[in-house]
Amino acid sequence: MTQVGGAAATVDTGTDTVRAEIVDRVGVITLNRPHRRNALHVEIYAAVPSLLERFAADDDIGAVLITGAGGAFCAGGDVRDGGSAKLVATDDPEDLVRTRAELLTEHARMVTLLHAMPKVTIAALPGAAVGAGMSIALAADLRIAARSARLVPGWSKLAFSGDFGGAWFLTHLVGPSKALELLITDAPIDTEAGTRLGLFNRVVEDDELPSAALRWAAEIAAGPTYAYAGTKNNVLDARRLPLEEALPLESERMVRCSMTQEHRDAVQRWMANSAKTKTRK
Repeated sequence: MTQVGGAAATVDTGTDTVRAEIVDRVGVITLNRPHRRNALHVEIYAAVPSLLERFAADDDIGAVLITGAGGAFCAGGDVRDGGSAKLVATDDPEDLVRTRAELLTEHARMVTLLHAMPKVTIAALPGAAVGAGMSIALAADLRIAARSARLVPGWSKLAFSGDFGGAWFLTHLVGPSKALELLITDAPIDTEAGTRLGLFNRVVEDDELPSAALRWAAEIAAGPTYAYAGTKNNVLDARRLPLEEALPLESERMVRCSMTQEHRDAVQRWMANSAKTKTRK
């Protein structure tokens, strides 16, 4: 990821399949299997959630950016390595289903962390995000894409129903009817269509993506992160709660924000700017 301002601090991930660094208060996670288009791997399942938990708890990190090395974001599950099938040994069909489903749910924990962690999360797509890779991209709060990037459901052509929350995220973002159409037709969603559907927040030229993504993440990280966490929770509550239940939670967050130093600093800046404006008049 191209550096924008301050020096980057490398973070040990315990594996070559995932790189991580902290730069300009942004925790950057890079899926690093470019030779397999960053297809998911058992070491990724362990490293990414661990990094997300670490970044979520670090007050010096204001935003999290996830991307892929090379020309792809993530090709989804690596079907050539057998997935969870080779990790479970049982002759009972229902026990096999239950055990493999539990393992798949554990592997997908990264999407719940991206979705719910108290930091703004951004997915930067240098290229295709397929299957579970699309789910990971949609799990982030915001998405910035290179113009050549694509979202590809990818499951139906392999006679899969979908995983990593893909249907859940698509349904919330575009509605149930459109989500079902996209999942069944399995057609690639280019940046023009994705922007129209609200799946991409920003699109830039391919060679601009690394710097543009980090610059955007750094701008967010420099903002009032406690307030942004509250705003993110307000949006999450809007998905799951009726207004009468969401309002008290929203009000509590507003009051808590009013008691923070970042609020007091913001008021001081606003007052100083107001004074300058009056002086110029």
